[in-house]
Amino acid sequence: RRALKSRLPDYMVPAHFMFLAQMPLTPNGKLDRRGLPLPDVVQAQGVFVEPVSLLQQQVAAIWAEVLGAERIGLSDHFFELGGHSLLAMQVISRLRQLLAHEVALRTLFEQPQLEGFVLALQAQDATVLAPPMLALSREQPLALSYAQERQWFLWQLEPESAAYHVPNALRLSGQLDRAALQRSFDALLARHETLRTVFVTDGESTRQHILPVATLRLDEARLLGASPQQVQARVEAEIARPFDLYQGPLLRVTLLQLSEQEHVLILVQHHIVSDGWSMQVMVDELVQLYAGFSQGRPAQLPALVLQYADYAGWQREWMDAGEKQRQMEYWQGLLGGEQPVLELPLDHPRPAVQSYRGAQLEVGLDADVVARLKGLAQREGVTLFMLLLASFQAVLHRYSGQSDIRVGVPIANRNRVETERLIGFFVNTQVLKADIDGQMSFAQLLQQVKHRALQAQAHQDLPFEQLVEALQPERSLSHNPLFQVMFNHQAEARVPRGEQLPGLRVEGLEWDSHTTHFDLSLDTQESAEGIWASLTYATDLFEAATVARLARHWQNLLDAVARDARQPIGELRLLDRQEHARLLRDWNTPAPACSIQQGVQHLFEHQAQRRPEHTALCLGGQSLSYAELNRRANRLA
Repeated sequence: RRALKSRLPDYMVPAHFMFLAQMPLTPNGKLDRRGLPLPDVVQAQGVFVEPVSLLQQQVAAIWAEVLGAERIGLSDHFFELGGHSLLAMQVISRLRQLLAHEVALRTLFEQPQLEGFVLALQAQDATVLAPPMLALSREQPLALSYAQERQWFLWQLEPESAAYHVPNALRLSGQLDRAALQRSFDALLARHETLRTVFVTDGESTRQHILPVATLRLDEARLLGASPQQVQARVEAEIARPFDLYQGPLLRVTLLQLSEQEHVLILVQHHIVSDGWSMQVMVDELVQLYAGFSQGRPAQLPALVLQYADYAGWQREWMDAGEKQRQMEYWQGLLGGEQPVLELPLDHPRPAVQSYRGAQLEVGLDADVVARLKGLAQREGVTLFMLLLASFQAVLHRYSGQSDIRVGVPIANRNRVETERLIGFFVNTQVLKADIDGQMSFAQLLQQVKHRALQAQAHQDLPFEQLVEALQPERSLSHNPLFQVMFNHQAEARVPRGEQLPGLRVEGLEWDSHTTHFDLSLDTQESAEGIWASLTYATDLFEAATVARLARHWQNLLDAVARDARQPIGELRLLDRQEHARLLRDWNTPAPACSIQQGVQHLFEHQAQRRPEHTALCLGGQSLSYAELNRRANRLA
């Protein structure tokens, strides 16, 4: 590494080195990238400096657990070892338990090496810890969380809508043990109360009602020899089926048999009891349970001390005790006043009511650009999430001409260890605002985005619904309140990519999304193989060609900032060569020269000779032909 650093820029120096006897190959003899082993973090650490003090050892153990490393030394750098914002939050949640006081996330960004981080922890003033999360009696009424209240309201408005369904589909290849699959789902229902929760109204209030342990009905359908299009159509039909929040169940499972050795498992939950993280928890545990039951031994999953209903009660108690006011003051200071609507150039007028109809465009990023972006992020002390968000906000600024750019960002909102393995509606939405001047450099914008992202993390518990209520934006059914554009970044793949079970291979099944809650959403996913992106857009507003052009402009901007982040945002290159030539040459052809050899009277007489009967003048309901007007003009002359 030292030799490479002396010859190459930072972004081209590999983060990890692995020594293999031979490279894994596909049956066709090509490199099998998925078969490569995960990087050995220990090899990347260089000189190991042993933690000495008790606190150093405790923090090192937390880092090792979160990063999946065998050991952590004092000179190790959290982000160079694969850390990102989500893993940083897991470190903070564990330190909160260890130290019994709050720890600021920005501390890890300011001191990413273990030794400096521990020193910063020791220098921090101990701030009051939130009240502990305790199990509630199931004999008392169980309140909804703030997010569930909002979902309940939306469901009552449109009970047939699938806009708030949380789907997943898995392709199962091999010999399927149906009995083991059924037992796995039954175990999941017994383990997670949210999977058997329904909602009841009592006067003007709504509460959760947890049903006794029950058996989940597994719907089965035979689609022998079905084409991929037919399978996708059936998956979309299952996703679109409405839920009854009064009756339940709010988890629906359908098994499609494509052949003796091929099945598709469709999982659909209502958002009021789930989110994207929860769906991944359920899939992870389903795989573990099936592996055990199919081998005749129950899987040993860690016990759940608390359930989602306990979190909902704790959230209300904590917010009412003053935390709501503290966090609200920050958000009102940042977002208060005028609530702008992002004015992107539209292909169609905005309808009075959102239809949620959408389409999706996949976007690839060049490997060389990704490598340079990672180098830029490392030099600027930011995560790829922050860099990609800043790039998206810069494009939105260039498209809209507005300086106040507000983007919605979903966060897992699982900043306490007790909630990490629960199934429930935890996800919260933050409004990340950028104040952009075309003369500021991209590097300056990047530091602004970093600061506001860290501040947002420190005030992440305020429910979005409470913020909307406090800011009171002008309500409209035509667009989302507070922001109209969403950005979501995943630091690692969240779907099974060929997990091998006894006699069965499990892979995530992807399909195109045809719904969207926003004008435009950019989703990015980071993995060892690169960065993938997709743009989901409202088809009521945009044509596919417009979104494809925006995607190219975003890619061009990323290439420009990866080369030089000191450029002013207003000068960053968006257009490619063809667009540039079209603007300067094809659309800028000089106007044809007009003859000025003859006066107006001669041109008029020429027209009167060519088209004497054509109308030349209309006035007061009367009209004159060229011939008549010419005769009258000649009499006057």
